[in-house]
Amino acid sequence: MSPPKVFLSHASEDKERFVTSFAERLRNQGIDAWLDKWEMLPGDSLVDKLFEEGIKNADAVIIVLSTYSIQKRWVGEELNASFVARVSKGTKIIPIVLDTCEVPQALKSTLWESILDTDNYDESFDRIVASIFGKSIKPAIGDPPKYSQISTNPVSGLNRIDNVILKMSCEYLIEKDDYVIEPGELFGRNVDLDIPKQEIMDSIEILESEGYLEVSRYIGGGEDKWGCHYQVSLLGFEEYCKAYIEEYDQVIERIAGLIVNEELHTNYELAESVDRPLQIVNHVIRLLENNDYLKTGDELSERICIYNVSAKLRRALE
Repeated sequence: MSPPKVFLSHASEDKERFVTSFAERLRNQGIDAWLDKWEMLPGDSLVDKLFEEGIKNADAVIIVLSTYSIQKRWVGEELNASFVARVSKGTKIIPIVLDTCEVPQALKSTLWESILDTDNYDESFDRIVASIFGKSIKPAIGDPPKYSQISTNPVSGLNRIDNVILKMSCEYLIEKDDYVIEPGELFGRNVDLDIPKQEIMDSIEILESEGYLEVSRYIGGGEDKWGCHYQVSLLGFEEYCKAYIEEYDQVIERIAGLIVNEELHTNYELAESVDRPLQIVNHVIRLLENNDYLKTGDELSERICIYNVSAKLRRALE
């Protein structure tokens, strides 16, 4: 593919301070910059060289505007010709403004590049080169943060991070078969979520204010301690179950039926019968108790015994 051709319209007074070195930089970037002092020899026709060879064959016309050039008749003529070229074959017009000067009316609707320091304009140069090649300098889109890739079924009123924190907390409790969460253990250095620590702490506070977590705070404890630990509340675990536990309503009905009809009265028996994690069964038992369907007592640290089933629960199954 042949290199793009660029015509430089400028005043001779701007050659030494900017135009020549700028044209050399363009050529070093694979751009065929057309500069009159390189292309024209004594005896050449100005009209033929400038308009028939320079502008006519250009993919882009760079118009260097300065306090000198805006007073030049030739720049005005080249500007008019370049606009004709743009209309006829899509030639790109790229104004460069060197000084604080009046931009010609014909260019006021065209985005120009301002270069006030002719010794330091790398960023402007990169934009100009990108424009000539028709390439965007917009940074490429990187990988999204890892927490955004966690599949969630959003709980109403919570943002993305809050939903991730609630889901991970409940799944942690199910996996560990525990009730208390140290956030440093769950969200610490071994879990790369791309969520800043303060965002996690803010989320814990929000989830607490919404009644999804019950948080206890303390002072000290070492660098791995985050100054608090928490439990997922009955409401928080219920929202998780409704969002993520398959056929959750049927699980509740199945557990209630086993309690009433088959007189299974411990969480271990119920978990084995419904083939669900113990924490899910424990939650359903507490949910039923919270709605006055039954009463429980803890025999051992993890064992829940149902000792009173209400007529209300039996009637609900009819």
